[in-house]
Amino acid sequence: MSSGFRPVVEKELPVPENGPFQSSGSRLYPRPMDIAHLWHALGWPLLRLLGSLALGLLVANLIEALNWTRFLARFAAPIIRIGHLKDVIGASFSMAFFSGVAANSLLAEAYGAGRLTDRELILANLFNSLPTYFLHLPQMFFITVPFIGARAAATYVGLTLLAAVARSAAILVYGRLVLPPLADGCVVCHLTDDSFSWKKALAKAWKRFLRRLRSMVLFTVPIYILFHYLTVWGVFDAVERWLAAHLGFLSWMTPQAVSIVMFQMAAETSAGLAAAGAMLGAGDLEPRQVVLALLVGNILSTPMRAFRHQFPYYAGIFKPAVAVRLIVHNQAFRAASLILVLVAYAVLG
Repeated sequence: MSSGFRPVVEKELPVPENGPFQSSGSRLYPRPMDIAHLWHALGWPLLRLLGSLALGLLVANLIEALNWTRFLARFAAPIIRIGHLKDVIGASFSMAFFSGVAANSLLAEAYGAGRLTDRELILANLFNSLPTYFLHLPQMFFITVPFIGARAAATYVGLTLLAAVARSAAILVYGRLVLPPLADGCVVCHLTDDSFSWKKALAKAWKRFLRRLRSMVLFTVPIYILFHYLTVWGVFDAVERWLAAHLGFLSWMTPQAVSIVMFQMAAETSAGLAAAGAMLGAGDLEPRQVVLALLVGNILSTPMRAFRHQFPYYAGIFKPAVAVRLIVHNQAFRAASLILVLVAYAVLG
């Protein structure tokens, strides 16, 4: 007679082959730690990344501290004549190559004295897109290269630079068509000639380096490790299925690329770059996909972050209402230029 009971058969649980667990019947046990594997997969790549990052940060901050773009001040005069812009706008353009605060302070002084109209103030602030970008270009490039490599970094930085050039060029065209011609002014008269000091430049570069390096390491190390194990555990396969069902507007992107966008939006640019570096290192994404993801993340994440960081100091230079208007115009114009560059690269790249 049958007892009515059946023997319990333990089923082998499916687990990722290279994951941190191993199965025995219906139970999971931690996989023995392979120190050699961890060193080659995480330790050495992360150490190389941090070393390159530290060197790049130091060099970039030294270049910025030396005011390497100051010689461009003399070129502002013929440029502003093309757009029928006033000489104070040209002086602000030159100053923006090494100090955004100084450039905006010059505009605020002219605006408060009635020498600039509302429209001219907005145009001047938008025109400074290129020098403002150049101000942080060395640091941006040297930070990006260790994460995603020289080729992808050059493409990404080059595209964002192209967008900045397009913004300033568009202001010149608009001014040429709308603003009346003006008599030649004295751009250099609005500039101060600060004495150069190697000691001050080195001290300034070292101070910036220490401040940025700490925050960069705090973001880079955990994110790099996290993405390594997310790939091993098959998380992106699950994200791909969810993405197909819920995020139609980003369905043209792979889940790995979407994760780069999400990290840029949730944390900061360094987080997105760390995620991109992990994806490239694992061979999950091609450089073109990484560049597109970084551009999308840049467009979606920057406006609110820029408002959060820029408004306090903008409101200290301009009146709050004027500060809000300048930031809104600047971010809308910036997003539009990046979207055009993104579409062009997606189609032609």
